[in-house]
Amino acid sequence: MQAAIRCAGRLNEEETMSMNNFDDEVLEAFLANQLQLFPEEVATSPEEADEFLDEVCALVVGSRQEALEYLADNMDVSDPQLRDLEDIPEVFAVGDGRFLIVEG
Repeated sequence: MQAAIRCAGRLNEEETMSMNNFDDEVLEAFLANQLQLFPEEVATSPEEADEFLDEVCALVVGSRQEALEYLADNMDVSDPQLRDLEDIPEVFAVGDGRFLIVEG
């Protein structure tokens, strides 16, 4: 619970409300693509993925624009090689227009 409180402290109210909404599509997207961010699997089941994402205060945003705004406000993505969301390892496309952002 302390991790959620710590994370919520740096998010605005709208972002806080969308935390912990890790539905099946989000969990599957993370499980399928976790090696883009981590050197080895950190979760092997949807339950483990849900727990891990909650622990690290991952965030689901509803659109590409929301993801870009969050990144601009909260993460250093100034590397000139990062031209698109797909180039940023912390960003996982869910496949339905939403994005999962995991600050690894």
